[in-house]
Amino acid sequence: MHNLLCFSHLSWNFVYQRPQHLLTRFAQDYRVFYFEEPKIGHADLYVVHAQDHICIVELLITSHDETTDSRIQALIHQVLKDYHIEQYISWYYTPMALQFTRELKPEMVIYDSMDELSAFRFAPPQLLELENELFQKADVVFTGGHSLFQAKKHRHHNIHAMPSSIDKEHFGQARGIQQEPEDQKPIGFPRLGFFGVVDERFDIELLCEVSAQRPDWQFVIIGPVVKIDPNDLPRAANIHYLGPKNYTQLPAYIAHWDMALILFALNESTEFISPTKTPEYLAAGKPVISTAIKDVVHPYGSAGLVQIVDNPTSFIREAEKIGASKEKEQWLNKVDRFLENESWDHTYAKMNALINQVRRSNQVKISTDQVTNVQKEIDHV
Repeated sequence: MHNLLCFSHLSWNFVYQRPQHLLTRFAQDYRVFYFEEPKIGHADLYVVHAQDHICIVELLITSHDETTDSRIQALIHQVLKDYHIEQYISWYYTPMALQFTRELKPEMVIYDSMDELSAFRFAPPQLLELENELFQKADVVFTGGHSLFQAKKHRHHNIHAMPSSIDKEHFGQARGIQQEPEDQKPIGFPRLGFFGVVDERFDIELLCEVSAQRPDWQFVIIGPVVKIDPNDLPRAANIHYLGPKNYTQLPAYIAHWDMALILFALNESTEFISPTKTPEYLAAGKPVISTAIKDVVHPYGSAGLVQIVDNPTSFIREAEKIGASKEKEQWLNKVDRFLENESWDHTYAKMNALINQVRRSNQVKISTDQVTNVQKEIDHV
């Protein structure tokens, strides 16, 4: 099997999202090593454990100093040696990993740009410079959404929009699940739910104002809180923070919501995001209310599948319409038609085809170069 080395800023077990969906599928054809972001440990060493048919690699270093990158580089080379990895593809989710992978000699470089990381809180100042370097090295670039593609398309000759997709079977379970998780049972109705990372993108003000104006509505928030102070989140009797949940548990929670929410503020960190939760909510059969995120407005809002709001007044108006609607069956039929050809399997197939196209092109180039070198040797003789 071919080897694929993925370098990511995300822990494999943080939130099950784009990298997990894609790489578990690539593991059908590749031996995949997922290198998590290096972290501090008691010694410079690496730890590998298998999960989801992936080799998860933890890189541990004792401290950060001027030798950090070279020490991480040494750990990576030790992984290659110990696992007999000679030929491989390098796959990047973060340009920051270039700092300790420049010396690698991959057959091909892939950059899957799932977010505009430079716009996120605490983004390293050198990230943009490293991304420029990564664009120079990459053989093929994918973007996690159409708006991100539009922003980056001029930066690479072989770049393709690959929006986040959907595991319909998994989230479709929510349409028939009867049993409810214990920590959600005591919460009243109607329930408006959100799952995802709660960070600087989360629209705290909108949640605060709507929950205050409609104290009879119950807001269920599922997911880890990162990069913001939990004390800054709105607190009220009708707001329920249930914390992180395993990916397998999500359908059981969503099944008992009346509506699903995409609660993202409109700021530089959300300008190019393409929330995976949009099709997941729809596959679960839940009406969706979203702020005006570009990749939600088009295509979901334009198709009448998601209600787009821009303030508490429009939020409440649309939620009341959804609550009073008698046309849910027609809406579900429309949703199912829209999602009919959407799946992570299809996204994987398209990406893999483009990768194989690059591989064939590289092989032809190598063969041509070999012929040229032989001719040069003959000429020299």
